[in-house]
Amino acid sequence: MRIVVQRVKSSQVIVDGNVVGKIGRGLNLLVGITDTDTETELDWMVRKCLDLRLFSGKNSNNWDYSVQEIQGEILVVSQFTLYGDCRKGRRPSFSQAASPETAKSLYEKFVEKLEASGLKIATGQFGANMQVSLENDGPVTLLLEREAEN
Repeated sequence: MRIVVQRVKSSQVIVDGNVVGKIGRGLNLLVGITDTDTETELDWMVRKCLDLRLFSGKNSNNWDYSVQEIQGEILVVSQFTLYGDCRKGRRPSFSQAASPETAKSLYEKFVEKLEASGLKIATGQFGANMQVSLENDGPVTLLLEREAEN
Protein backbone atom coordinates (compact mmCIF):
# COMPACT_ATOMS: atom_id res chain seq x y z
CA MET A 1 0.00 0.00 0.00
CA ARG A 2 1.26 3.45 -0.87
CA ILE A 3 -0.05 6.79 0.31
CA VAL A 4 1.11 10.25 -0.66
CA VAL A 5 0.40 12.44 2.38
CA GLN A 6 0.10 16.16 1.79
CA ARG A 7 -0.40 18.71 4.55
CA VAL A 8 -2.95 21.16 3.19
CA LYS A 9 -4.73 24.37 4.08
CA SER A 10 -7.60 23.16 1.86
CA SER A 11 -8.32 20.54 -0.77
CA GLN A 12 -11.19 19.44 -2.98
CA VAL A 13 -12.14 16.89 -5.62
CA ILE A 14 -14.33 17.68 -8.62
CA VAL A 15 -16.02 15.02 -10.77
CA ASP A 16 -18.05 16.05 -13.84
CA GLY A 17 -18.05 19.67 -12.69
CA ASN A 18 -19.36 18.86 -9.19
CA VAL A 19 -17.45 19.06 -5.92
CA VAL A 20 -17.65 15.56 -4.41
CA GLY A 21 -15.22 16.07 -1.52
CA LYS A 22 -13.83 19.14 0.19
CA ILE A 23 -11.80 19.84 3.33
CA GLY A 24 -10.12 22.67 5.17
CA ARG A 25 -6.88 22.34 7.15
CA GLY A 26 -5.64 18.79 7.35
CA LEU A 27 -4.33 16.02 5.11
CA ASN A 28 -4.85 15.14 1.47
CA LEU A 29 -4.22 11.40 1.04
CA LEU A 30 -3.61 9.84 -2.38
CA VAL A 31 -4.09 6.10 -1.80
CA GLY A 32 -2.67 3.30 -3.96
CA ILE A 33 -3.51 -0.34 -3.26
CA THR A 34 -1.68 -3.39 -4.58
CA ASP A 35 -2.97 -6.93 -4.96
CA THR A 36 -1.19 -8.22 -1.84
CA ASP A 37 -2.64 -5.63 0.58
CA THR A 38 -4.76 -6.79 3.50
CA GLU A 39 -6.45 -5.21 6.51
CA THR A 40 -3.10 -5.42 8.31
CA GLU A 41 -1.68 -2.82 5.91
CA LEU A 42 -4.87 -0.75 6.19
CA ASP A 43 -4.68 -0.69 9.99
CA TRP A 44 -1.00 0.33 9.95
CA MET A 45 -1.65 3.10 7.41
CA VAL A 46 -4.68 4.45 9.29
CA ARG A 47 -2.69 4.72 12.52
CA LYS A 48 0.28 6.27 10.72
CA CYS A 49 -1.87 8.88 8.91
CA LEU A 50 -3.75 9.82 12.08
CA ASP A 51 -0.68 9.89 14.35
CA LEU A 52 2.04 11.51 12.21
CA ARG A 53 3.11 14.79 13.77
CA LEU A 54 2.94 17.17 10.82
CA PHE A 55 1.37 20.31 12.33
CA SER A 56 2.85 23.19 14.30
CA GLY A 57 1.36 24.91 17.30
CA LYS A 58 0.51 28.61 17.31
CA ASN A 59 3.80 29.57 18.98
CA SER A 60 6.10 27.00 17.44
CA ASN A 61 7.55 25.93 14.11
CA ASN A 62 8.05 22.38 15.40
CA TRP A 63 5.87 19.61 14.11
CA ASP A 64 4.32 18.72 17.45
CA TYR A 65 0.75 17.78 16.55
CA SER A 66 -1.06 15.13 14.53
CA VAL A 67 -4.14 15.70 12.40
CA GLN A 68 -6.15 14.18 15.26
CA GLU A 69 -4.70 16.56 17.82
CA ILE A 70 -5.56 19.63 15.76
CA GLN A 71 -8.99 18.20 14.86
CA GLY A 72 -8.04 18.54 11.20
CA GLU A 73 -9.83 17.12 8.19
CA ILE A 74 -8.81 14.41 5.73
CA LEU A 75 -9.53 14.05 2.01
CA VAL A 76 -8.96 10.51 0.68
CA VAL A 77 -8.48 10.02 -3.06
CA SER A 78 -7.99 6.64 -4.75
CA GLN A 79 -4.85 6.67 -6.89
CA PHE A 80 -4.02 3.41 -8.66
CA THR A 81 -1.30 5.22 -10.63
CA LEU A 82 0.88 5.14 -7.51
CA TYR A 83 1.62 1.58 -8.64
CA GLY A 84 2.62 2.65 -12.14
CA ASP A 85 5.96 1.14 -13.14
CA CYS A 86 7.84 3.36 -15.61
CA ARG A 87 11.13 1.48 -15.72
CA LYS A 88 10.55 -0.08 -19.16
CA GLY A 89 9.22 1.46 -22.32
CA ARG A 90 7.33 4.73 -22.58
CA ARG A 91 3.98 3.68 -21.13
CA PRO A 92 3.54 2.87 -17.42
CA SER A 93 2.61 -0.67 -16.43
CA PHE A 94 -0.03 -0.97 -13.73
CA SER A 95 0.36 -4.72 -13.17
CA GLN A 96 1.14 -4.18 -9.46
CA ALA A 97 -2.09 -2.24 -8.84
CA ALA A 98 -4.92 -4.23 -7.30
CA SER A 99 -7.90 -5.13 -9.46
CA PRO A 100 -10.66 -2.51 -9.31
CA GLU A 101 -12.89 -4.81 -7.24
CA THR A 102 -10.20 -5.56 -4.66
CA ALA A 103 -8.96 -1.98 -4.55
CA LYS A 104 -12.46 -0.54 -4.10
CA SER A 105 -13.22 -2.87 -1.20
CA LEU A 106 -9.96 -2.08 0.60
CA TYR A 107 -10.26 1.65 -0.17
CA GLU A 108 -13.76 1.73 1.36
CA LYS A 109 -12.51 -0.13 4.46
CA PHE A 110 -9.62 2.34 4.75
CA VAL A 111 -12.08 5.26 4.66
CA GLU A 112 -14.33 3.56 7.26
CA LYS A 113 -11.36 3.08 9.59
CA LEU A 114 -10.42 6.76 9.24
CA GLU A 115 -14.03 7.78 9.91
CA ALA A 116 -13.88 5.91 13.22
CA SER A 117 -11.47 8.64 14.39
CA GLY A 118 -14.35 11.12 14.53
CA LEU A 119 -12.58 13.54 12.19
CA LYS A 120 -14.24 14.93 9.08
CA ILE A 121 -13.31 12.56 6.26
CA ALA A 122 -14.14 13.45 2.66
CA THR A 123 -13.43 11.35 -0.42
CA GLY A 124 -13.10 11.48 -4.13
CA GLN A 125 -15.10 9.10 -6.31
CA PHE A 126 -13.46 5.71 -6.77
CA GLY A 127 -12.61 4.98 -10.41
CA ALA A 128 -13.71 8.38 -11.69
CA ASN A 129 -11.72 10.95 -13.64
CA MET A 130 -11.14 13.48 -10.86
CA GLN A 131 -9.70 16.94 -10.67
CA VAL A 132 -7.95 17.37 -7.34
CA SER A 133 -6.97 20.84 -6.20
CA LEU A 134 -5.20 21.75 -3.03
CA GLU A 135 -3.34 24.45 -1.22
CA ASN A 136 -0.28 22.58 0.01
CA ASP A 137 0.86 23.86 3.40
CA GLY A 138 4.64 24.05 3.65
CA PRO A 139 4.80 22.34 1.20
CA VAL A 140 4.81 19.10 3.16
CA THR A 141 4.52 15.94 1.05
CA LEU A 142 5.50 12.48 2.27
CA LEU A 143 5.32 8.97 0.84
CA LEU A 144 4.16 6.15 3.12
CA GLU A 145 4.65 2.60 1.98
CA ARG A 146 3.78 -0.69 3.65
CA GLU A 147 4.19 -4.02 1.92
CA ALA A 148 2.25 -7.08 2.98
CA GLU A 149 4.26 -9.50 5.08
CA ASN A 150 4.63 -12.93 3.50
